[in-house]
Amino acid sequence: MQRRQFIQTATGTSMALSASLFPFAARAAASYNVIVVGGGMAGATAAKYLRLWSRNELSVALIEKDANYVSNIMSNEVLTGKRPSVSSLAYSYSTLASKYGVNRLQGTVTAIDAINKTVTYSSASGNVVLTYDRLVLAPGLDFDLMPGMSSASQYDTLVPHAWKAGAQTTLLRQQLLALPDHQNVVITIPLAPYRCPPGPYERACVIADWLKTNRPNSKLIVLDANSTIQAQPGNFQKAFDGAYGYRVDYRPGCTVTQLQLVAGANTVTFSQNGSTQAVTAAVLNPIPPQRAPALLVDSGLVSGRFAPVNLLSYESTLKPAIHVIGDACSSGMPKAGHIGNQEAKTCANAIVNALKGNQYALAETSPVLNSACFTPLTSSKATWLSAVYQYDPAKGLMVPSTQNGVTQPKVAASATKDNYSDMQKWFSTLMGDTFA
Repeated sequence: MQRRQFIQTATGTSMALSASLFPFAARAAASYNVIVVGGGMAGATAAKYLRLWSRNELSVALIEKDANYVSNIMSNEVLTGKRPSVSSLAYSYSTLASKYGVNRLQGTVTAIDAINKTVTYSSASGNVVLTYDRLVLAPGLDFDLMPGMSSASQYDTLVPHAWKAGAQTTLLRQQLLALPDHQNVVITIPLAPYRCPPGPYERACVIADWLKTNRPNSKLIVLDANSTIQAQPGNFQKAFDGAYGYRVDYRPGCTVTQLQLVAGANTVTFSQNGSTQAVTAAVLNPIPPQRAPALLVDSGLVSGRFAPVNLLSYESTLKPAIHVIGDACSSGMPKAGHIGNQEAKTCANAIVNALKGNQYALAETSPVLNSACFTPLTSSKATWLSAVYQYDPAKGLMVPSTQNGVTQPKVAASATKDNYSDMQKWFSTLMGDTFA
């Protein structure tokens, strides 16, 4: 199978691994060919394939502050009790280290020096400075405060957004369990783009489905800053209108102007069509606006809210030899875990080309990326959306591609149990491609 074909596949886990996979002999204690910052879907994939496609000749370090990666994908199953806890979504970095020879470093990156090609990170043993030939940044997102909030800690203690799976996911689950019947649950949705999955409309559906059984007299209200549903509008509107036994009070074009946070009795003030209104929420799930982390802003890598990149390599258009992949970059594609996995492969291929030459990797001039996204609408039924994107050299953009006469993206006709079963298989395959 050619490299181009591999990148175009959804995960490529069936590809035979013929290269020897023994850990590298480090060039020097503080120097690497490539340093990857961030161990999520994009960063972990990049680290793995940089080693694999360079035939284990590039030294690669992966810096990540958390001990394990906790998947945001499928985290809504924790909210509704389908999964017992977020620990069922935890993935170890041990295979990346033992099988592929990635040097796993736990710590927080505090500074990037693009001129001298150094990264400083803090660890249990103090600050460490590393040098690199190429730097790959996959740091995820930062979350803005909602109007009326005084501290990001309020997301951790009062109104969890749970848009990064972990303790906030558990807190939101506990708040739903403590919800008195007859009380409102309110979800706010920011202007696109935002991380998914889970998507905000998916979250609305699975919570509404849970309320139907567990709090039948409670109401779910969705305040969407966007003027219309942003993905699968037909499927979600059908769900909101009662096709699956629940209803969602969906209100588009809402701008949140103030949150008054009182445990169990929050108030959300918003404007819609020039009118100011307010709703109360015993459980409030504010999904905040999202942006590239401050580290990238401070390093001069961000224009607007995200980092602009060359989509043939994901190299920053603002700083040479630094690549940005995943949620933090501006790619024109959804900020989805599957897309992050695909971006990482394009990036890894380009870096191997740059550092090792074309005998190791194909010179890619028109990358094709594909993505699947399954969406549960109930505890047992799901829909899906798939898309193929191809690089358009005239526009310098990844654009939806027509494949075999079919215009992208493609969307499931309705939610089914078979789709829910396929979702589990898709998830397992994707996570295996990234971490196994």
